[in-house]
Amino acid sequence: MLHFSKSFTRLLGELKKLPGVGEKTALRLAFHLLKSPDTASTLAENLLEVTRKVRFCSVCFGITEDDPCCICSGDRDVTIVCVVEEPQDMLAVERSHGFRGRYHVLQGALSPLNGITPARLRIAELMRRLEDGTVREVVLATNFSVEGEATALYLTRLIKPLGIRVSRPAHGIPLGSDLEYVDAATVQRALEGRNEL
Repeated sequence: MLHFSKSFTRLLGELKKLPGVGEKTALRLAFHLLKSPDTASTLAENLLEVTRKVRFCSVCFGITEDDPCCICSGDRDVTIVCVVEEPQDMLAVERSHGFRGRYHVLQGALSPLNGITPARLRIAELMRRLEDGTVREVVLATNFSVEGEATALYLTRLIKPLGIRVSRPAHGIPLGSDLEYVDAATVQRALEGRNEL
């Protein structure tokens, strides 16, 4: 059996902690870094800089170097807030160029089996943002998973009594797909949310 040096083995262990990185990918990345010392040095410097400079926005809890972030301090529509689970979900909505309001990142979704209760999410901060009456609509853009749906239902029950409109992005059949290959639950949701032409 092949044995690696202690430092190389530690590098492999750290790389395997990254999401989606298994044994083979960790080996491939580690060997690439060994072959490219300049890349390894630049990567190490950037990782250190990110951990020193990037933090969560005190308003929306997205990632930023400036607090508040450019979206919260910019000229976006303050009357509509899009609630997402993670900062990467916020980036996905931004890439669509279809939303001009502000955001709130929950930092996860409700999952009682995994110990993620409302107290572990940024729900209290969201409710404080809604108190002053500025926000007229909350878009619950949590994932369409069991946890995401449970989180959306929980938030709906908290927000509706405040007289704020609560909406959810439409979901259904993706553009460019063949109906025969779409699962039954997706077809059902698409038919329930159909629009008049």
